[in-house]
Amino acid sequence: MPESSPALRHRPSEDLQALLTGTIFVALGVLMFKQVGLLTGGTAGVAFWLHYATGWNFGLIFFAINLPFYALAYQRMGRVFTVKTFMAVALLAVFTNLLPQWMGFEYLHPAATAIIGGLLMGTGMLILFRHKASLGGFNVLVLYLQEKRGWRAGRIQMALDCTIVLLAFGVTDWQHVLWSVLGAITLNQTLATNHRAGRYMAH
Repeated sequence: MPESSPALRHRPSEDLQALLTGTIFVALGVLMFKQVGLLTGGTAGVAFWLHYATGWNFGLIFFAINLPFYALAYQRMGRVFTVKTFMAVALLAVFTNLLPQWMGFEYLHPAATAIIGGLLMGTGMLILFRHKASLGGFNVLVLYLQEKRGWRAGRIQMALDCTIVLLAFGVTDWQHVLWSVLGAITLNQTLATNHRAGRYMAH
């Protein structure tokens, strides 16, 4: 039976569960990174940079930064992808504000945070990708390039993310930048290993 068969497509309830699970995983990684003072790539990295520089709310910044990317998502990836991505971005903005009220970490080592937080965010994004959703921004671009050109999403995302993290010297010290690079590599290696073009085609 081909993978595109309707019997193998995700039901709306499965998509909703994936959106909630994926964004919670990413939000946990964000919570860990915020406590230690690390950054990541993509529009989340830009939101981190502005949050550290200004003290503005991370969730609101992240939501606002992604608004211009929905036009590209709709044009290149379609209505369903765009709606799911909007929901995922909105959920992440909400969870990054709610999770600190529900839980906290007594101590986090930067190295462990970079690796565990990167794994959490990478796994959360992988869940979203497999349900035809993303966290907007560069996710839209790399998924488009993977589907249309066959380029590995994780590899492209890694190059973009590491570039953004390296631009963070203005808001943090070199040690935090190095740990942030480790986190970006961990996140994107998770995607590169587990999300290859043609390997998973369910809708």
